[in-house]
Amino acid sequence: MNLQTYRPLGRSGLLVSPLALGTMTFGTARWGADEAGSRAIFERYVELGGNFIDTADVYSGGRSEEMVGQFVAESGLRDQVVIATKSGFAAGQGVHQGGNGARHIHAAVERSLRRLRTNFIDLYWVHIWDGITPAEELLQTMAALIQAGKIRYWGISNTPAWYVAQLVTLAQVRGLPSPVGLQYFYSLVERGVESEHVPLGRAFGMGLVPWSPLAYGLLTGKYDRTAVEAAAPRRGGVPNQADMGGRPRPEGDKRLDGDNPFGDMLFTDRNWNIVEALKRVAGEVGESSARVALAWVVGRPGVASTLMGVSRAEQVTDNVAALGLDLAPKHSAALDATSGGDQKFLYGLFQPGIRNQIVFGGADVRG
Repeated sequence: MNLQTYRPLGRSGLLVSPLALGTMTFGTARWGADEAGSRAIFERYVELGGNFIDTADVYSGGRSEEMVGQFVAESGLRDQVVIATKSGFAAGQGVHQGGNGARHIHAAVERSLRRLRTNFIDLYWVHIWDGITPAEELLQTMAALIQAGKIRYWGISNTPAWYVAQLVTLAQVRGLPSPVGLQYFYSLVERGVESEHVPLGRAFGMGLVPWSPLAYGLLTGKYDRTAVEAAAPRRGGVPNQADMGGRPRPEGDKRLDGDNPFGDMLFTDRNWNIVEALKRVAGEVGESSARVALAWVVGRPGVASTLMGVSRAEQVTDNVAALGLDLAPKHSAALDATSGGDQKFLYGLFQPGIRNQIVFGGADVRG
């Protein structure tokens, strides 16, 4: 498998590469890439055959969208690439500068279209659930945007499964366009989507697009636990600050070393144990921890495409190499054993072994 092994996103005709180019690093302060570095990343990705580019209105205060629009226009590749963007996080001051209400989404789409230099967006993600907007309103908003030709498809990110199920059910009943994709944090250190969202996506025809499969670099093995725990606390937040000063990135600076969307949340005993188990498996197969961790996510059930977030062009090449890595059953089992085990009680009842015992009286029943 390579970047030109295209897959449909969910139950749709939208064909995408198995690795999407995440552009949250484009123009972002401290751990991002400047314009030249971002261009090199983009060019390496499309040279290798990638066609799926993902951005958001909030990334580097809109600068990421501007770069994507510029690079696509200058390369003449608009007919070949799939452009995805998002809205939902606050992109300015005031209650209508974020969320999923019709007023904000319509305005956000217009701003994104201008920054991206295009007259339509291939895939529009609802970036985060706002806890307020009724499903009926959001569904009607997305249907209207598709009808107007502003977007072609839409998807859901960072939203409870029950709300997504409500959207899809309403769409089917009313004959309106359903979301075709789900974008969530999914990696060896975060497997929460397996309980509800993965089966939801498979049942309703939505392809899963994991973000941060390497957990912001934690799973590369480049973080030293002693150094991390001795350092000052790190602040979490949305990466909406563009680097306006053109300052070079400090030597050795890593994403989780300072301000980052997770803060210190990823530095737990459980996650450090996963990092060590990953290193052992990587050593046995003769690959890097990053490639093994990425291959694990790419191969999970329901995954249509996986977002890779890189800050250097050579990382694109390294990530793409993971597409050719098939983990042996014993290695997958070792990673599952270390990273699993935190499933909620309810979902444990549905595991085949337990289910067959308590529901079917010990019979061998297979789905």
